Amino acid sequence: MTEQEIVAKINSSLAEEFEYDLAAMTPETTLFEDMGLDSLDVVDLVIVLETAFSMKVREEEAIRKIRTLGDIHEFVIAKKRQLEGDR
Repeated sequence: MTEQEIVAKINSSLAEEFEYDLAAMTPETTLFEDMGLDSLDVVDLVIVLETAFSMKVREEEAIRKIRTLGDIHEFVIAKKRQLEGDR
């Protein structure tokens, strides 16, 4: 899966889960201010990412530092690369 495909999958998964306009999603989009997510939504976000990419992320310290879609893109791409390297 290319980085572009990962970004597209993240954006479409989150747009569907949170009923957010896919066209309005940019790497600079903030989760709390722009998308209107709250702390409970973050739990759903983690589940969406785990389901979409078949990986566990809830124990990751880095997940707590995510503020924008770009942060999510970077996190998931790095995690996928890490998992591929572990094989």
